[in-house]
Amino acid sequence: MTIADPDQPGVSNEDSTSTPEVSSAPPSDNADSPESPTSADPDQPGVSNEDSTSTSTPEVSSAPPSGNADSPESPTFADPDQPGVSNEDSTSTSTPEVSSAPPSGNADSPESLTFADLKIHPAVLEAISEVGYESPSAIQAATIPALLAGSDVVGLAQTGTGKTAAFAIPILSRIDVTKKSTQALVLAPTRELALQVAEAFSRYGSRMPQVTVLPIYGGSSYTVQLSGLRRGAQVVVGTPGRVIDHLERGTLDLSGLDYLVLDEADEMLQMGFAEDVERILADTPEYKQVALFSATMPSAIRKITTKYLHDPVEVTVKAKTATAENISQRYIQVSGHRKMDALTRILEVEDFEAMIVFVRTKQATEEVAEKLRARGFSAAAINGDIAQNQRERTIKALKDGNLDILVATDVAARGLDVERISHVLNYDIPHDTESYVHRIGRTGRAGRSGAAVLFVSPRERHLLKAIEKATRSKLVEVELPTVEDVNAQRVAKFRDSITKALESPGFELFRRLIEDYERENNVPLADIAAALALQTRNGEEFLMSEPPPDKRRRDDRDRPDRPARPDKPMRRDGGFATYRIDVGKRHKVMPGAIVGALANEGGLHRSDFGHISIKMDHSLVELPPQLSRETLKALEKTRIQGMLINLRPDDGTGSRDGGSFNKRDGGFKKRDGDFKKSGKKPYQKAYKPRKEQ
Repeated sequence: MTIADPDQPGVSNEDSTSTPEVSSAPPSDNADSPESPTSADPDQPGVSNEDSTSTSTPEVSSAPPSGNADSPESPTFADPDQPGVSNEDSTSTSTPEVSSAPPSGNADSPESLTFADLKIHPAVLEAISEVGYESPSAIQAATIPALLAGSDVVGLAQTGTGKTAAFAIPILSRIDVTKKSTQALVLAPTRELALQVAEAFSRYGSRMPQVTVLPIYGGSSYTVQLSGLRRGAQVVVGTPGRVIDHLERGTLDLSGLDYLVLDEADEMLQMGFAEDVERILADTPEYKQVALFSATMPSAIRKITTKYLHDPVEVTVKAKTATAENISQRYIQVSGHRKMDALTRILEVEDFEAMIVFVRTKQATEEVAEKLRARGFSAAAINGDIAQNQRERTIKALKDGNLDILVATDVAARGLDVERISHVLNYDIPHDTESYVHRIGRTGRAGRSGAAVLFVSPRERHLLKAIEKATRSKLVEVELPTVEDVNAQRVAKFRDSITKALESPGFELFRRLIEDYERENNVPLADIAAALALQTRNGEEFLMSEPPPDKRRRDDRDRPDRPARPDKPMRRDGGFATYRIDVGKRHKVMPGAIVGALANEGGLHRSDFGHISIKMDHSLVELPPQLSRETLKALEKTRIQGMLINLRPDDGTGSRDGGSFNKRDGGFKKRDGDFKKSGKKPYQKAYKPRKEQ
């Protein structure tokens, strides 16, 4: 299999032991299977396990779909002659609660099933065996047979349950390799997820060289995408905005589409892509197989399933825990201006193999990485502005052990799978719990243990409580390593370096030179050794000193963790430029849709947004003034509510009295109140003693 522009070094297969509930409807007749393709060289070591969810087990509310699903040689489509089902039918697929104990003796349970039992295409089976998978996760065991049998599927599952493989494997098993036309379209809310899914298809289809997978998303070169579409790609994975762009250009033809997947559908709707999704669905053939995956089932998604899916099988995966038990989770109370000192101490004391440091903004990735390099650490930044070839080199260096610390934003690290990442450090606490789960899921891969450390300021304790509530886990408070801890570690490492040097080749030569020097100058060996050690320091102090006491600023009296003013988002006169977009109140646009669309297509983070003012027929958005040319070009062609926004600098004629979306120091407020300020005074508790994990 080939993949055009594979950007991600790793893909989440998200294996888990969570468990589905299934309600199914019988599919219809058979369709021809692809001929068995042959060899390609799968060069990927494996697909990531987002084990950060789940240990429940399944109950199946009805028998597996009927029809001939016994062999990939005879998969089936939904019957084109069926007129569809009524609203009542398509919404009556609720499922019972799941028991937490595995069913004993159940041959169909994920514990006893293997991928070979699922009758998938031999070439796909060979590829996933090379990746190292034998048993399907719960959602895979329930979904793959239904999709192979031609049924539409609704999967209610969180990230980390293995849903990517659940739809990629059956699609690859049924693709017609003799046709170059686009047969499968996967819609994803973000370009990172699109790349992750495309890479998953590439891995599972590594033994199908006739199949081409093409990711299309905002912010990447049109040239590569147009070239790939002209050559023909049986599988296209893309973001809604860029897919619509290609449809309107006439460069993407969906007339022969057989399979459509909506991945993370609730996230797409939350980002304002509802009309875009409907616009794309309207351009697809009436009779196709549809799979929709979502963490929740709001009314808008239920409406889509009712309108576009025919008698779907509904699979629900319930997770017992939201984070993996093999990841230890700790937090440290630290004020904003002390974070770099705290990070330095942890890096010196903690025994880690490789670490990801998560920050909120692209600018912060560069700043933190630069400061770490200045302190002698092997660190690099990764964010949405990093060129793809540089990103690939950075990830390769991390995998090969030539880089130890990666400073990243949430978006840039999505789907990252590097086995040697032993630690995740949340330098900036995330403002939503899902981001926290995704972050710590970068460690503890392939059954290894991992460690997650979270920096929390007194004013951010409400975020900590929300994380603990959402993940159903209690984070252990630990004390920041002291200067004595750091110095003891430095001394221990110095002694270790001496021991290693004594065993190094060439030692005898330098021993003779030192003995000659001692004899000629009558200098004790200890003094010579100390002088040589001093030379290696290049004038730097060997032992850490206590930092000077804080000088309390005037604005610190009531808010001890108030960040320095440059860290705050500045208004029009201090760091933001105002842009105009051609959507407003009359288009029923909401601030969240603007943020979601621009962040997705332009690779921006929420911290890159200032004031948003929504007028009747346009909106004003504050963004960083130094946006790259590629970002501006991508944003110009972004769509919101199906409208081309035509982003451009504001000429100053628009007022600022419309609706607004202000980013304040306390972060974004969620409607459900999870992160709403409690009004309580900052938590002033003394640090607890460090506990060994």
